[in-house]
Amino acid sequence: MQETRSTQSVNGLGGHTLHEIFTQTTAWQAALREVAERQAELKRLWSEGEFSEILVTGCGSTYYLSQAVAPMLQKQLGKRARALPASELLLFPETIVEPDNNSLLITVSRSGRTTETIQATRAYRRNQRGSVLSIGCYEDVELVTLSDLALTIAEGQEESVVQTRSFSAMTVAAQAAGAVLANEHQFLAMQELPTLGEQIISTYHDLARQLGQDERFERFYFLGSGMQYGLASEANLKMKEMSLSYSEAFHFMEFRHGPMSMVNERTLVVGLLSDSASAQELAVLREMRALGGQTLVLSDQPVPAEAADHQVNFNSQLPDTARAVLYLPVLQLLGYYRALKNGQNPDQPHNLTAVIVLEPGS
Repeated sequence: MQETRSTQSVNGLGGHTLHEIFTQTTAWQAALREVAERQAELKRLWSEGEFSEILVTGCGSTYYLSQAVAPMLQKQLGKRARALPASELLLFPETIVEPDNNSLLITVSRSGRTTETIQATRAYRRNQRGSVLSIGCYEDVELVTLSDLALTIAEGQEESVVQTRSFSAMTVAAQAAGAVLANEHQFLAMQELPTLGEQIISTYHDLARQLGQDERFERFYFLGSGMQYGLASEANLKMKEMSLSYSEAFHFMEFRHGPMSMVNERTLVVGLLSDSASAQELAVLREMRALGGQTLVLSDQPVPAEAADHQVNFNSQLPDTARAVLYLPVLQLLGYYRALKNGQNPDQPHNLTAVIVLEPGS
C-alpha cells in the first residue's frame, strides 16, 4: 500500500489530492486535540449563551458539512439546529433569524476568507448581536476575528482546490465539540477515529479505485438521510468537481419519487446507511439492484448481500453522532479515481478556485 501511494502521488495527476486523502487521519487527530484543549472555553460559551437555537453555515462543501452537523447537534444538545448557505443568511436574514432570537452561529470555512461567509457573519453580529463559533484551518483571518471562539485545525490545510482533508478535519471538530458539550464519554470514544480511518483507507482503497475506474458507470447517485444527507451531498460534489461526471445526491426515500427512472445497468448507487432507518434504506437499494443498478453500501456493520454489490463496513461500534467522518475517505477516493479515468486533474478542477473572494457589489 505504501509503495502504491508514493508512486501515484509523485508521478500521477492529482498528487496533492491523493496525498491529502491519505494523510487526513493526522488532521482528525489534530481536530480532536484542538477541541480537547478548548473544551473549557466551549463549555463556557455554551452555558453562558443560553441559546435558543443553533445556525450552522458555510458555502459549497462547508454548506454540506453544515447539513451533516446541524441534525447531529440537535440530536446531541436538544436545541433546534439548522443548516443554511451563508448567502441565504446574508441576503434573506428575515426568513431565517427571528427578531431578538438568541442564536449561536457556527461558521465553517476552510480558508476563513470566503466573502459570503464573512459578510453574513458581519451582518449577523451587527443586527442580531449573537455569538459566533468558527471552525476552519487558518488562524490569522477575518472570520476568526469575528468569532467569540475559533476551532482551528492547521493540519487540515491543503494544496489542492477540492476539500478532502480539510472537510473531514472540520467534520471531526464539529462532532467533537458537540460531544464535549453533550456526552464526554462519546468524546473519549471518538479518539479511536484516526485508527479506524487508517484501517478503512487501507482496506477499501483498491475497491474505490476499481469502482472509480469502472468503464460501465455513466451515472453516480449518492443517497443519505438524516445526518448522512449532507455527507451524500458532499460525496456528490467531490465526484462532480474532480471528475466532471454525471452525479446527484438524494434522500433515500425521495429517490423513489422520480430519480430512480434514471437507474440502469450503467448506474452506481451509493448508499450511506443510517442506524435508525437502515431497514427502509436497504429496501431502496434492493429495488435499485432489481432495476439493474450496481450498489455500494457504507455502514458500520455488514448488510445483507441482496442489497449490496459492494460494501464498506466501519466496524467502529460508535454511535452515528460520532462517526460521520468514516464515510468520507472511500468516497473521496472514488471521485479521485474517476477523475483519473476521465483524464481530469483532481488538483486543478475545471473552472474552480480554492476560495471565492468577491469584489464589492458582486
